Amino acid sequence: MRSRTRLAGAIAGLAVAALALTGCNSGSPGDPSDGAGDASDAPLWEVASDVQLEGSPTFDAMTKRGKVVIGVKNDQPGLGYEDAASGERSGFDIDIARWIAASLGFDEDQIEYQTIPSANREQAIVNGDIDYYVGTYSITDKRKEQIDFAGPYLITGQGLLVAADNKDINGPDDLAGKIVCSVTGSTPLQRIRDEYNPGDTVEYDTYSQCVDQLVQGSVDAITTDEAILAGYVAQQPDELKIAGEPFSEERYGVGIAKGDSELQAHINELFTDGGDVWQALFDEHLAPAGIKGEQPAVD
Repeated sequence: MRSRTRLAGAIAGLAVAALALTGCNSGSPGDPSDGAGDASDAPLWEVASDVQLEGSPTFDAMTKRGKVVIGVKNDQPGLGYEDAASGERSGFDIDIARWIAASLGFDEDQIEYQTIPSANREQAIVNGDIDYYVGTYSITDKRKEQIDFAGPYLITGQGLLVAADNKDINGPDDLAGKIVCSVTGSTPLQRIRDEYNPGDTVEYDTYSQCVDQLVQGSVDAITTDEAILAGYVAQQPDELKIAGEPFSEERYGVGIAKGDSELQAHINELFTDGGDVWQALFDEHLAPAGIKGEQPAVD
């Protein structure tokens, strides 16, 4: 038995919904702004009550401990970012994670975030260290051997990030003799190795480390999904640019424990019924970086 999330009713169109998010550095669109009471302060969602997910061991574990543990990224502007000074988290993926938590009956104070690098995601889910993972997590057959996915909730494509003054790299076919950086355990780097001919590849735990190397001139390009790269360009437009067009399709899903079909169905129902919420989050976090897209249908 599944219980739907109760969406807030005072959303007067997508423009108003986007305004409700503006300036909310903590990425908590469910919290109204101080003082004012107009429509632009309406929450995008409410925390659900009396939620039941019979047959979901993950939900049972959340309920027993009184909080939800979510795996995320912390170095991807616009998607999953943690401010080093304040500790506040923001981005499209972070708000997707919060939205799911609210639909399961957990408010912001009942969320524990764990920053987990790409190479460790499946193991964290298999071990039960986290309840679900939201962090630019591409759905692949290999990963589905160990875990399941809800979604997809976003479709993007693999791209290349280069220095703003780079004129030599306009796509993956230009990588011969070049040094390409990405994170350990990522599908984009493996695709570059398998399908193209880079001079060399280097791996780090985080994309921000790759960006530092690119700015310093130690690598020639970074490869990952364009949605991730656009966030770094928005941060450093005079230093960085995206080279060429996307050359793959990456479908982001929510990583969950294998066999938890009740949790999977609950999240998929949330996405299917919550198109206005999805669009408002996209318009706030991703559209300003030049990313275009529409909400995909779930599998």
